Amino acid sequence: MSIEKEEVVVLPRRKVSCTTCFDALWFCYSPVHQLQQYYRLGSLDNCSGKWNALVDCLKLKTKGSREVHEILETREKEKTHIWTFRTPEEAATHWNDMFGHLDDGK
Repeated sequence: MSIEKEEVVVLPRRKVSCTTCFDALWFCYSPVHQLQQYYRLGSLDNCSGKWNALVDCLKLKTKGSREVHEILETREKEKTHIWTFRTPEEAATHWNDMFGHLDDGK
């Protein structure tokens, strides 16, 4: 008789907080934000993106911790990084493509 041990995978508990989504939605309807949008874009913000983020966050709160962990991990992997990493050769080529015309005036 052998006793098999089950492996227990302990995932770090990720707490989902919708406070930031709610704060962003609240600020979206403020006169400051609406006037900024009108000044910059010529139209008022309907805040639909903020509503979608809040609803998405509230939906995450109804799911189990394992499923939330998987969803958040997938989202993090799909995000593009803010920086584009290049080799020195790629960087030089890109620089010349973007700003090489400035050297033509010498």
